[in-house]
Amino acid sequence: MAQFDVVDMNGKKVSTVELSDAVFGITPNEKAVHEAVVNFLANQRQGTQNTKIRKEVRGGGKKPWRQKGTGHARQGSIRAPQWTHGGIALGPKPRDYRYALNKKLRKLAMKSALSTKVAEGKIIVLDELTLSEVKTKEMVKVLGNIKCDNALIVMDGSNENVMLSARNIPTVKTASVNTINVYDLLKYNNLVVTKEAVEKIQEVYA
Repeated sequence: MAQFDVVDMNGKKVSTVELSDAVFGITPNEKAVHEAVVNFLANQRQGTQNTKIRKEVRGGGKKPWRQKGTGHARQGSIRAPQWTHGGIALGPKPRDYRYALNKKLRKLAMKSALSTKVAEGKIIVLDELTLSEVKTKEMVKVLGNIKCDNALIVMDGSNENVMLSARNIPTVKTASVNTINVYDLLKYNNLVVTKEAVEKIQEVYA
């Protein structure tokens, strides 16, 4: 297990914590990470796009001209796909894009992303993260103390003051241990995690 410094909200070292090699020290599996990111993005899709096929387009009930003798190709409706304002052939319809990954692959992808952050030195462990009131300025001050302006902040539980104070900072996102995902770990430059959250992550993904 690797020793890692734990700092307080002023950026000063207060203790150390052991990071499990089984969670934070594996060789990253790029394929698993890619699968997890693609799965996350697919699950975010609303799937509400819709196009009208020829039977749903208004009009076109009358045959535009007789079958033979006009010199034109035969036509049955002005709402066929080849006509302007006609129906769309093979267009998208509402659907659900969600699909599931197996549990082993999800855990491997998460551990790979966490291990990448540790290997790159982009993880900051906080002794605690608490705010007495909802104040974005205070949250910015804390991030300045730990020299981090682009981060995913992971806490053990939901801290409403911290979440509300950070939500107006465009380069910061807060999450709890059970809501973190591989996409966010890769999207943000740094991972800021509380000491309690580290212990819980190691329990969940060991």
